[in-house]
Amino acid sequence: MAKKKAASRISVPTVQAEIRPQLITETIEKNFMPYAMSVIVSRAIPDIDGFKPAHRKLLYTMYKMGLLTGQKVKSATVVGETMKRHPHGDQAIYATLVRLTRANESLLHPFIDSKGSFGKHYSSDMDYAAPRYTECKLDKLSAEIFAGIDKNAVDLVDNYDNTLKEPTMLPTAFPNILVSPNLGVAVGMACSICSFNLAEICDGTIQLLKNPNTDTERLMSIIKAPDFPGGGNLIYDKEKYKEIFETGHGSLKVRAKYVYDKSANCIDVLEIPYSTTIEAIIKKITGYIKEGKLKEIVDVRDEIDLQGFKLTIDLRRGVDPDKLMTKLYKMTPLEDSFECNFNILVHGTPRLLGVKEILNEWIAFRMTCLRRELTYDLGKKKDKLHLLLGLGKILLDIDKAIKIVRETEKEADVVPNLMKGFSIDEIQAEYIAEIKLRYLNREYIISRIKEIESLQKEIADLEQLIASDTRMKNRIASQLKEIKEKYGKERKTQLIGADDVEVYDESEHIEDYNVKLIFTKEGYFKKITLLSLRGNDEQKLKEGDFVVDSIDASNTDELIFFSDKAQVYKTRVCDFDTTKASLLGDYIPAKLGFEEGEKAIAMKKLDKNDLYGGSAVVIFRNGKGVKIPLSAYETKGNRRKLTGAYSSACEPAGVVICERNEDKDIMLVADNGRVMTISTSLVPEKATRTSQGVTLMQVKNAKVVFVTTDIAAFTPSGKSYKKNKLPTTGWTIYDEDAAAMPDSVKANL
Repeated sequence: MAKKKAASRISVPTVQAEIRPQLITETIEKNFMPYAMSVIVSRAIPDIDGFKPAHRKLLYTMYKMGLLTGQKVKSATVVGETMKRHPHGDQAIYATLVRLTRANESLLHPFIDSKGSFGKHYSSDMDYAAPRYTECKLDKLSAEIFAGIDKNAVDLVDNYDNTLKEPTMLPTAFPNILVSPNLGVAVGMACSICSFNLAEICDGTIQLLKNPNTDTERLMSIIKAPDFPGGGNLIYDKEKYKEIFETGHGSLKVRAKYVYDKSANCIDVLEIPYSTTIEAIIKKITGYIKEGKLKEIVDVRDEIDLQGFKLTIDLRRGVDPDKLMTKLYKMTPLEDSFECNFNILVHGTPRLLGVKEILNEWIAFRMTCLRRELTYDLGKKKDKLHLLLGLGKILLDIDKAIKIVRETEKEADVVPNLMKGFSIDEIQAEYIAEIKLRYLNREYIISRIKEIESLQKEIADLEQLIASDTRMKNRIASQLKEIKEKYGKERKTQLIGADDVEVYDESEHIEDYNVKLIFTKEGYFKKITLLSLRGNDEQKLKEGDFVVDSIDASNTDELIFFSDKAQVYKTRVCDFDTTKASLLGDYIPAKLGFEEGEKAIAMKKLDKNDLYGGSAVVIFRNGKGVKIPLSAYETKGNRRKLTGAYSSACEPAGVVICERNEDKDIMLVADNGRVMTISTSLVPEKATRTSQGVTLMQVKNAKVVFVTTDIAAFTPSGKSYKKNKLPTTGWTIYDEDAAAMPDSVKANL
């Protein structure tokens, strides 16, 4: 039985697919590049007509639905029809529709008239209603983007399933590419096109039509600057704007507009930068309020209503609203940048162009569209003239025409017989054969053929117009002038000179009051008001810790801290919260973001009148010392951390700060029981921060473990331990002085 079962088994050979190695360059070329080009050409980058394919398909569908002149229809209907040309989800199509509406306020000149809730461009939380609730139709301006589309002005191609036609571009009668803002992210490139004022763009284009060699300065005087739908104040820097104008790349700064309501003691922000939202601004402000960085503000709230945008900021009594706004401009998106990147498609190729280059490309595009439109009209007129010329021939003998028709036995022979009888072609004969019997009279025929002369003049004029670039440009200029008069508006975004902008000065916003600063050996820091210090000057410290520096200061003063890793950290007194003597205070390494294991060993308050006057005397464990001028730590920028503050060849025992022209007596204590006191004047000053200095205390097989300027506190014996010549081994420390040393030092003696 076992043998029979074995014999019945069928052996199936294993087929292993051949794996062929493929170069990564080949993979990218075959698989990735087609995708990348599809995203660039068919999705993210606008063409010279100012539209992406999604916009174009949607607007053309609405045009074919008769919504240029008809009544509004439900947005859901428009979305459904658009899906026949745009194979994407209904939500993606509806989101595109929303941005083009008047209600959303994303565009200076919207293309869709709307009814219902379409959200707002300046609010991320104010969402639009579902498409079944909202209604829309094409706005009047849309007539200018479809002019000539039914006269072969642009190419029509099949949609994705070859059931409908759609335009490759729209024959926009004005440079929409610079009037409507456009943002898009493709593969390896992106576009960010700001909007310009329609009237200025029309004037600038007319100027280029008249004189193609118009220079940049002249054009910039006409097209003054971008004009954003959200308004605001644009900080105008001529050089930066010129860079954008010529290269299509650069950055613009826009500030919010506001008014101060004195009776309510509040600031009403009425316009914000186009690149931000009211929620982003409120989030920033409330965050700073919680951190205590905006104590001038009581409340901030969204007061958007039917009247439009409004952000209200309630102020504390006595706050200067203008100074507060300079602070808010610095800290929040109430002042924001718009990054310009004028990447557009020209003949299917992405190009980065300046404003003048874009207008020249649009003029060339518009010339082509208009020439095709006029060629279409010319063909129609020639066809009509051809028919009328045939009609004119039967005028010579109407009876003959009637006789030919009446005596022809077969209907199919009527046209051939008319062709023979009057020497006309088939098209003319077909036209004559279709004329009603009542029109076969001399009066009707004479009235019709009177049009021949006017038609011939029109045809001749059209032929001359099509052949003349000058006349074509004049016609485009005339159309632009009409569009400007019909749709032109005053600028929404006002210009303010860069020199007239009030820059935020942080020192003006810092509350100034006197404080006591406490710095301990373990790196703890306290800022205590003098009022809090009264009657309670006993400082709470960690066990084994002690105060190494106690100075009077102002809340507006600047500080620097030296670390044991040869680094200096810069900060300000106002960056620390006030505390009490009964608390430990701030741990400097944590507060200033020290590296792991790094400790603070010295503090210096910078004199307002002589910020970097004086020097830092660094004493190393190996008994060497160096004096470094504080001017070596001066920086032009707002750097908070400076590496290489002193030599890292040996661990520091301490840092002593001296004011300009000041000398201090410092005590050095070594772990071999030796001690000495010297004047800082004996320590040589080195211009190089990384210098190791000179030997001060000879500590063979030992190291310096303690450095202090408070000599009296650690010498109860009264001995001075003074040394005037260096280097030296120092003095043997007295027992009673050793007992007065901190526990951390005693352990090493």
